[in-house]
Amino acid sequence: MTFEIIHKPTFTNQLLAIPKEYVVQILEKIEVLRDDPKPHGNLKKKLHGYKGDVYRLRSGDYRIIYTFGDKWVALLGVDARKDIYKGDKLVAETTDIDISNLPDVEAVLTVKPTYTPSFALPNVSSTETPLPVEITEDLLRRLRVPEEYWSTLTACRTLDDLMAVNLPGKWCDRIFDCIAEPNFDQVLNQPSFVTGSTDDLLRFTEGELLGFLLKLNPEQEKFVSWAINASGPTLLKGGPGTGKSTVALYRVRALLETLQANGVEKPKILFTTYTNALVAFSQQLLASLLGEDIRYVEVKTADAIIAAIISQSTGKPNIASGEVLRKTMKQALNNTIDSLEGNLLQRQAQEQTLKRLSIDYLIDEIGTVIEARELKTLDAYQATPRNGRTISLNKTQRQAIWHLRQQFYQLLEKQELETWQQLRTRALSTLQEMDNPPIYDAVVIDEAQDLDPNTLRILTRLCRYPNRLFITADANQSIYGSSFRWTDVSQDLKFVGRTGVLRVNHRTTREINEAAILYLTNGALDEIENTQDYIHNGPPPAVRAVNNPGDEAELLVRFCKSAAREFRLGINACAVIVPTESVGTKIAAQLSYLGLEAHFMTSKDLDLNKQGVKVITLKAAKGLEFPIVALAGFLDSPYPTIAKGTPEDEVLEILARERRTLFVGMTRAMRALLIIVPATHSSALLENFDSQLWNLRNRE
Repeated sequence: MTFEIIHKPTFTNQLLAIPKEYVVQILEKIEVLRDDPKPHGNLKKKLHGYKGDVYRLRSGDYRIIYTFGDKWVALLGVDARKDIYKGDKLVAETTDIDISNLPDVEAVLTVKPTYTPSFALPNVSSTETPLPVEITEDLLRRLRVPEEYWSTLTACRTLDDLMAVNLPGKWCDRIFDCIAEPNFDQVLNQPSFVTGSTDDLLRFTEGELLGFLLKLNPEQEKFVSWAINASGPTLLKGGPGTGKSTVALYRVRALLETLQANGVEKPKILFTTYTNALVAFSQQLLASLLGEDIRYVEVKTADAIIAAIISQSTGKPNIASGEVLRKTMKQALNNTIDSLEGNLLQRQAQEQTLKRLSIDYLIDEIGTVIEARELKTLDAYQATPRNGRTISLNKTQRQAIWHLRQQFYQLLEKQELETWQQLRTRALSTLQEMDNPPIYDAVVIDEAQDLDPNTLRILTRLCRYPNRLFITADANQSIYGSSFRWTDVSQDLKFVGRTGVLRVNHRTTREINEAAILYLTNGALDEIENTQDYIHNGPPPAVRAVNNPGDEAELLVRFCKSAAREFRLGINACAVIVPTESVGTKIAAQLSYLGLEAHFMTSKDLDLNKQGVKVITLKAAKGLEFPIVALAGFLDSPYPTIAKGTPEDEVLEILARERRTLFVGMTRAMRALLIIVPATHSSALLENFDSQLWNLRNRE
């Protein structure tokens, strides 16, 4: 039997550090594992002292560290470690750096910080551990670390020196893997990559091959081609970190192969998701996955497609800003109250309805319920279930909102403006009338829960064949739209027998995800999946209260530096997620002032490769992931901001939506999570954390 060879990132990192004259011999030994990985004799032996089954294969002075299972061998590492015997046990030799003995996040958060008005940075560690391996230019060249970092890295003599270097995570991982012995229990939990031929490993060491494809686990792999030749579309659901987006990317390749096998020589495939940040990220991954066949795939946001349809028909659209919408709605409200229809009691009831609902709620009701669902008549609006809207509206109340809508649209038209929802409806109408619409052979829609129904109708119409439509969604990560039924969008969107669910969480530790799920409970739109399996474990997420922005900034510095040290990562692995752009700009400036490089980024200018801590808003963070995350920036005003006099039932709906938003922010964290809350004022969303799942000690 032949075994499939896969590998972990630590293996390829260490392979790069090995001189070329030894690489070919090592690759020849790996071929031995392809035929038989079982340990026997002196060549292959089991290492003890690990939780998992870890083995070593000798290749001259080097040792290939691996594990194996049913029909596969996973390469974990390769270096010049020596065999050490303790009694009758063969154990791995350790280096001078023992990461586990370094100060951890728990220690920093448990010890009550002492803040000073002068912003004096507390000493997070006094460790002066010397590096066991000298960092030379030759080593950095083999690891392909950019020359701009060489002078700083070669000057490092201690672990503190190395941790202080502002080095992108990719290069940081490579250096640590090559100067310190990895914990192979942790390496086992790293993502696996498809090795293919050992010739590909040789090409990689010589710089000809830039990377390897991610190896899907059996659960994910099942859904890549599942129901691909069925009669209708396929829906894939799953919680944060289960890999929905990864499966969607691989589904593109499967669709491409299926279409070509069916005689479509040059297929045209659309991959679409919600934000610009996700589009850029998806484009990079698809290019790696498909190679030259990326030319058959377009990666766009749905709104970019809609804007292109409109521009081709009537020119560039003119969308009203949020401020203009509110101003126009206030004027429409006054006009409507003066022209309400019906008897005295009916007019009074309608006026009361319009006055008790906030301006933002009325804009949202007209946009996400009436316009997004393309309700053309009052009767249709009065008969429509308002899934996801907790405020109950009877027929008379809906009549008032319908008349308000007419006034609102008339005022916008006078200004030659329209809403995004109106634009989407107009694009759908334009698409139906186009002689040569931009039709695709297959359409993949990622993160569909945040798309309006009329947007989904457009994307459905763009797909030539219903069974070539693939959708991923998780209603409980919806931070924009309200809930709806798929058949409300299109009769083609019937997923009976074609709805899959992913249950293995690959991103977040059990501790972080279970705490976030419990937090979400009151804001859930869909049934919460409580049967998840987890790959990673770690410390419980922490909640700390502070009195002012200065204290908050210093705590963020301590947390980021200590977490980066504990998880053997650079500062670039840290993200601070905030509620608004204005507070994000302030926090980034404060962190930089304290000596921790930080940059605020919007979704449009998001650069995950930029050095330093990424400071982004809750909305922009959707679909992203970071090893270390802090949620902060809630000190300036109560969160969420709710206008005085807002009806109680509307307040409940706002809180439920914002609870889902915070849940999304929490589940961006892969290994460490800190939430900083204000000590001076309370918020319904920033209190009552369960002490069984959250680290609540020493709150200010």
